[in-house]
Amino acid sequence: MLNCICIIVCKAMKNNIKVRRAESGDLAVVNKLLYQVEDLHRVGRPDIFKPGEKKYTDEQLLQIFKSELTPVFVAVEGDAVLGYVFCIVQQTVGAKCIFNHKTLYIDDLCVDESARGKGVGKILYDYAIDYARSIGCHNVTLHVWEKNPGARAFYEKMGMGVQQTTMEVVL
Repeated sequence: MLNCICIIVCKAMKNNIKVRRAESGDLAVVNKLLYQVEDLHRVGRPDIFKPGEKKYTDEQLLQIFKSELTPVFVAVEGDAVLGYVFCIVQQTVGAKCIFNHKTLYIDDLCVDESARGKGVGKILYDYAIDYARSIGCHNVTLHVWEKNPGARAFYEKMGMGVQQTTMEVVL
């Protein structure tokens, strides 16, 4: 009986979380989440990521929000933004050895620290997959930092597998 209650509560919680396109009014929360991602990356790779910086300026974010080639979706519960997924629509056309195809690249997916464990990441990921299908994409890709094993485990749980590996030597 307890399991049934948990399933109903979990489903109800997910039903209260909606996904929509990011808007200019979401700028402050998206910035907060960008700093959370930056902090995580900086801890893993302090040789690459600068402290206290974020990936985009406010002006860049507003342009990204408006573009059909860079849709950003936010998960909201009531008025609260719980997370985002930044996407980039990529088109391969006319390559000699690769078929023409459209890819949805997940540039960034972040769930607010206070909302983790509620299934928000899965909701955002599933939404991005559905969106990719709706616009005729062949696949969905992303990069995950090796120093972020939690993210890698999450994406593997979602069914993603390694497409290619980037290797480095730090000089």
